[in-house]
Amino acid sequence: MEKKQYELCLEILKRFNKAGIIDNFILIGSWCIYFYKEYFSSIPYIEQITIRTRDIYFLINKPVSIKQEIDVPELLKDLGYITIFSGNRGYLKLNHPDLIVEFLVPEKGKGTDKPYPLPKLGINATALRFLNFLSSNTIKVKVDNFYLTLPHPANFALHKLIIFQRRLKEEKAIKDRNTAVEILKTLINKGELDIIKNVFNTVPLKWQNKIIKGLELAEEHNIIKVLKQTTDNDSVCVGEQTDDRGQKTDKRQKTKDSVCEKLCQCQ
Repeated sequence: MEKKQYELCLEILKRFNKAGIIDNFILIGSWCIYFYKEYFSSIPYIEQITIRTRDIYFLINKPVSIKQEIDVPELLKDLGYITIFSGNRGYLKLNHPDLIVEFLVPEKGKGTDKPYPLPKLGINATALRFLNFLSSNTIKVKVDNFYLTLPHPANFALHKLIIFQRRLKEEKAIKDRNTAVEILKTLINKGELDIIKNVFNTVPLKWQNKIIKGLELAEEHNIIKVLKQTTDNDSVCVGEQTDDRGQKTDKRQKTKDSVCEKLCQCQ
């Protein structure tokens, strides 16, 4: 990660905090890896994993709870951000040569291929499946003089073991898988094996099977053994892609594959 990327990321977070909207956001994606260092401050952390992505994603778990009226594009304009719209549906991105900002919301029900409007923030968001898994268990880490919300590392790692199998490029898929495994091992070293097991037990059976398959590909048999002790699922049966309710996804998800593909990145 380049220093100027971090400085820009920090400035964005500071402005969100000053505007009173930081608590509406959960930072997800590759940038979590950097900020987890605070959570793992008492033990050796995965310093060898670096961030080489221009994309930073903010998940808004409860859009209806937003109270503040802040024009986010205007808030970041003097940093050099330009508002662009992608696709024929007009998904909003805040573009910058060093860091692209995008906003996501959990997809509900049958889903939609349209952007989710967030008029109080002057933006729209992309609705994606699987995001409830990240928002269901979060932590807060101190950044500068405020706190930033992140998915718990257990949710982050298990989520990555589910979605890396959707990656089209094998090299990046392997890197994602290895990152997930390293975070799980760091959690175990921190004494949080029970948390990993509890999170694993909350997901649908098809998700569990995908997690097990990912660990098998990584030849992490010790972790598999521990997880299998927590479930009656003695065989792995990988099913179709499922949504937050364990149901099959519909064709409209394909219109957002580019966002989901980038969200999988952990480079």
